[in-house]
Amino acid sequence: MSFIRQIKSILTKNDSKSLSAEQPAQAERRRQKRYSHKGRRILIIDDSPTVVASLGKILRSAGCLVAEAGDAESGIDAARSARPDLVFLDIVLPGINGFAALRQMRRDEATSRIPVIMISGNEQATEQFYAKRIGADDFMKKPFSRHEVFARVEALVIAGKLAKLEDPDSERKLAAAPSSPQPKTPPVESVPQSPASPRQERRTPHIPNEAVARMTPLEARQQLASMGLQYFSQEQFAAAVKRADRLAVDLFIISGGVEIQA
Repeated sequence: MSFIRQIKSILTKNDSKSLSAEQPAQAERRRQKRYSHKGRRILIIDDSPTVVASLGKILRSAGCLVAEAGDAESGIDAARSARPDLVFLDIVLPGINGFAALRQMRRDEATSRIPVIMISGNEQATEQFYAKRIGADDFMKKPFSRHEVFARVEALVIAGKLAKLEDPDSERKLAAAPSSPQPKTPPVESVPQSPASPRQERRTPHIPNEAVARMTPLEARQQLASMGLQYFSQEQFAAAVKRADRLAVDLFIISGGVEIQA
């Protein structure tokens, strides 16, 4: 069996184990009332162009209005003048660091009530504790996923620190939903495998989806760097295969920095 087939086998087994567990959770999420983020004004203060681009893309995809600053001083000025609804503030910055910037924002009447989520590549609990102790509303570790970004934002909505912008389609979807989940097909275990099986509708492992397929090797390397991975690291590539991380494996292959042996 070739190395690529071994990777495909690992990922397919992982899908098989998680498919039946994912379906009830997905059905429950579809029934939950969702918040809209369209028009929410967010400021990102980070000196990494990769992080700014990645986080900005995630937020804009939900309709957020995103402003950016590459250092604490210009970020504080932007927060003071634009009065954003939320600030993502990196800890390690040129000039004054994120902790000092947060102190200044909390002492200034113009910015003292703006919610702040601090972001850092350091996962030390002491850093998270200190960030919250001096006034941060939440802490998010790099690299981050789209799910985590909006989980943090919606936690602030639930806590009353951000305005509740309800999805105009939410009430209609809830009204149309049945009182209890009613599957249109028999349970997964009773459905014979066929070309129409939900599993086969998923993206085939290692055939990149449309967004990934358009990436150049350089873009794939930049994306891996934003995820804290090195495109030339055979060990990290092998680890991505072992944990069935299809996106990371695709990016490693596109970047051309690892050896794929038959």
